[in-house]
Amino acid sequence: MLASMHVTLLSAYHGGSHQAWAEGYARNSRHRVEILSLPASFWKWRMHGGALSLAQQLEERIPRTDLVLATDMVDLATFLGLTRRRLGDTKSVLYLHENQLTYPLPEDGTTGPMRRQLGERDRHYAFINFASMRTADRVCFNSAFHRRELLAALPAFLSHYPDEKDPSWIRQIEDVAEVLPLGIDLARVDDTDPGIPALREEGRTASRVGDRTASREEDRTALQVADPTAPREERPTAPLVLWSGRWEYDKDPEAFFAALDAVAATGRAFRLAVCGANPRQAPREFLEARRRLGERVVHWGFAEEAAYLDLLRRADLVVSTARHEFFGIAVCEAMYAGAAAVLPDRLSYPDLVPAKLHGDCLYSGREELVERLCRLLDEPATTRHIGAELREAVAGFDWRTMAGVYDTRFEEIVRS
Repeated sequence: MLASMHVTLLSAYHGGSHQAWAEGYARNSRHRVEILSLPASFWKWRMHGGALSLAQQLEERIPRTDLVLATDMVDLATFLGLTRRRLGDTKSVLYLHENQLTYPLPEDGTTGPMRRQLGERDRHYAFINFASMRTADRVCFNSAFHRRELLAALPAFLSHYPDEKDPSWIRQIEDVAEVLPLGIDLARVDDTDPGIPALREEGRTASRVGDRTASREEDRTALQVADPTAPREERPTAPLVLWSGRWEYDKDPEAFFAALDAVAATGRAFRLAVCGANPRQAPREFLEARRRLGERVVHWGFAEEAAYLDLLRRADLVVSTARHEFFGIAVCEAMYAGAAAVLPDRLSYPDLVPAKLHGDCLYSGREELVERLCRLLDEPATTRHIGAELREAVAGFDWRTMAGVYDTRFEEIVRS
């Protein structure tokens, strides 16, 4: 084991899960981790120009460092070029939360991140990721699914360019690519301080749509809450189904609401909490679903931290219909809180759910999704048992475990 190292962590888009990951590692590492960051806005400019600002921060704030740890929003090649006199042969690690080559684009080319290209992927941002991978001493992916998907997409990506493209570039990336799962602050889910939950008072709302407060009429109907401190088996209310994904196309909310409509048509009782960030002005599928589901809704809209943790602790089921998921932080948090999960049998989910539970938790297509939901709603004892097993399965992602894994791996990289 090395004596305490100095790790310089570059976070060019410091918000959301990127910020939580960076700050979680810095808090829990046995090494000194100093974060150089930029605000989580203008993501394209962060990828273009963030390296210049971060290089300037390094010059001003960091006298020495043993390791550079950069997120995927950083143009690492440019950063290291600008800081070569200071850093010399200091080792670098690129950590990929996501990437700009396989991130799915919306079917409607006038919406989403590439609307100026009318839905065509702007390969320049993918090339920044590619050049950063070629530059780094090690490339760490947050999941095995992410690693497989991106490496498989690289040959077709290079084929778009006319000449001077060496296939060995991809092999060189493969040689330094590994999986280093996300660390998550799961300890906060265990905090049962009665002062924390924000949703105990019937009729009170912590919901928010984007940065706008929900209307007063929505406030009156947003929450009808049972005692969140009671064990699930002692609650007289219907099971609580949780949606905690972003309100965006890649999470396929239309498939989720269609499945709930089918379950509701059978007469089964359930309650619904829909949270997660909403960057859209008036998401039609959400507004229509709220009207249809009516009295079943106990929470609707973005949940601040206290409200979010309360929802996790009360949820019986967490559901995902995602078309794409590089890891699945929100699902892991709900599973750690004891919720059973109903998830697609693809993406990163088969790696999160133990193989013995695949038949209970994973589905292929709408019919299986509805069938899994109905069964778990009908069998509360089975649901509680699955929730307990899933909690145990994801507990290792907590920073109390993962910080030591990161520290040891980074020490090995520095020594190599």
